[in-house]
Amino acid sequence: QVQLAESGGGLVQPGGSLRLSCAASGATLDYYVIGWFRQAPGKEREGVSCIGTSGDSTKYADSVRGRFTISRDNAKNTVYLQMNNLKPEDTAVYYCAASARIVIATMIGYEYDYWGQGTQVTVSS
Repeated sequence: QVQLAESGGGLVQPGGSLRLSCAASGATLDYYVIGWFRQAPGKEREGVSCIGTSGDSTKYADSVRGRFTISRDNAKNTVYLQMNNLKPEDTAVYYCAASARIVIATMIGYEYDYWGQGTQVTVSS
């Protein structure tokens, strides 16, 4: 069983940047597809980005494409989400999730088995 812990959230002004980290313990992430999801108050959880096991396959939601970059460092057992040019609508709790069952990255939440507790990102002036 793998445990996931997000970090790196905080308060940032519009146009600013944050880098979120998803650190795994209890198991290696080498064979896990990783997804980033977010949920804003009163909104459904939505997929943000996901990455394949080797890091070569990535996907992004239309709302973040060109601004966010997902990456992974399997040696460090960590996945990152670099968020640039942040907008107020990016405000949400961000979660990372892992799946060992799927072979390609997807932003469908139920395909993921393990979830972190989330980290708050607030974009406001």
